[in-house]
Amino acid sequence: MNPLRRGFLKSAGSFGAIAVAIGAGLLKPGELLAATWNKVAFTATNVADAMKEATYGGAAESKDILIKVPEIAENGAVVPVEVTSKIPGTTNIAIFVDQNQNPMIADFEFSNGAEPFISTRIKMNKTSQVRIAVKAGGKSYTQSKEVKVTIGGCGG
Repeated sequence: MNPLRRGFLKSAGSFGAIAVAIGAGLLKPGELLAATWNKVAFTATNVADAMKEATYGGAAESKDILIKVPEIAENGAVVPVEVTSKIPGTTNIAIFVDQNQNPMIADFEFSNGAEPFISTRIKMNKTSQVRIAVKAGGKSYTQSKEVKVTIGGCGG
């Protein structure tokens, strides 16, 4: 049998099974593609509103949040960010960029004793504070560092 045909038949079978599950009401298309997300927080246009809507409002400064970002990012489209929370009981870490059109970048959830560490790349529109917010023990904490961007990343 032709390998291309075999691959096509396997894919068609998978898509058919998913279509039947959706039709039977066992799957909702939104659940299939992504988890629920806080649209209001992610579409906020200033960092205060984004933090408030993501339930990080009124966060206290903490030196127990370790942020590793470059002082100067040569390309705002790919700025590396590493965050470690030394705060006991950390359940969430969120990333905000003050000068982006939509400041909320990501919100990571940790469960079952997972190590509160993230490493990712983000887009930055221009020189700005990279603000990290952490939830631990029912309280919110924050820490920030400035990153100077020399080439724009979000449409720049």
